[in-house]
Amino acid sequence: MTRQAKSYRFADRVVHKDESIRTRLLGIAAGLSGVIALGRGDPDLPTPPHIVAAGQAALANGATHYTAPQGLPELRAAICHKLQRDNELSYRDDEIIVTSGAQEGIYIAMLALINPGEEVLVTSPGYTSYDQAIELAGGIPVPVPIYQRDNFALTAEAVRARITPKTRILCLMNPSNPTGSVTPRSEVEKLAQLAIEHDLIVISDEIYEQLVFGGHRVTSVASLPGIRERTITVNGFSKTYAMTGWRVGYLAAPRALIIPMTEIHHGLTICAPAVSQHAALAALTGPQDCVEEYRQIFAERRQYFRGVLDEFGFSYGEPQGAFYLYTNISSSGMGAEEFCVHLLKEAQVMIFPGSLFGDHNDDFVRISLLQPMDKLREVAQRMASALN
Repeated sequence: MTRQAKSYRFADRVVHKDESIRTRLLGIAAGLSGVIALGRGDPDLPTPPHIVAAGQAALANGATHYTAPQGLPELRAAICHKLQRDNELSYRDDEIIVTSGAQEGIYIAMLALINPGEEVLVTSPGYTSYDQAIELAGGIPVPVPIYQRDNFALTAEAVRARITPKTRILCLMNPSNPTGSVTPRSEVEKLAQLAIEHDLIVISDEIYEQLVFGGHRVTSVASLPGIRERTITVNGFSKTYAMTGWRVGYLAAPRALIIPMTEIHHGLTICAPAVSQHAALAALTGPQDCVEEYRQIFAERRQYFRGVLDEFGFSYGEPQGAFYLYTNISSSGMGAEEFCVHLLKEAQVMIFPGSLFGDHNDDFVRISLLQPMDKLREVAQRMASALN
């Protein structure tokens, strides 16, 4: 007879042990039919055909084994070319690590750089996988609040106020998840100067940099004077090329940082999937018209749903990048989590509250524009009925 444990003792590094509102919402959705999901950050568009074909050809040609831990040499060379062309960043191929998604890159960087008790500055709201990576490395995430009045831009003033002798890293996600804001160049320059002044490492997550609107442009931190040697640039293929399931991203950093991060990467995954690396190579070296095509699709959805929110009287930060609308629903009379549960039960529409992104203000929800236009029109009708 098998004896069950009376209780489980978790390691101290496991900070989040309880069920989250995300799990609760997914559980409710599992018992409903016809749910339209606007919660996750997984593009609904297909991976472009030439990229899929490259993956299929790679498999047929035997790409089923390990590659070098840092990645295929030809892919790293293509990444260097892309960074120079699009971001004014100059790297050698031995300053690149191809990772199993950009998210693995975040964890590698935190494990390589943080000692227990050291502090890392992250935006609030922000992408909370950063918090988890910091905590698993023994560090302390220090939230830097961003506000709707500033269009959710991270400001040097707010960062400076939270720097202590224990601060080790500044994280910048540009464009932002969940807010879609693009940090202005003038503010990026001030943040870079702060990092130099206080001897901080900057992790610059630019995974959404191709998905920008209204003439906005992302300034890569490492392109600014004097900051390259203390910057790790995180990027990947998931959002730009709709390749979330392929699990391939990359880090670009000075060689002195790349060496220890490569060892951790090797211990975690050995290498990114070989087939995915060949597909990523095709993404960078093949036709790029798919990038603009997808950007225009998201732009159309963005414009339409802004009108929907305006009709409901909900305010939001200007979505300058990515494919999210970070929306203030306080005029509904409900808190964000209550609003999301109500909308799911009454309208079968699933969105996520700001609390999932470290927002302690219970007024905001993140709406992902990852459904075709006919579905978004249906969402608008369902929301109108549920909120009437």
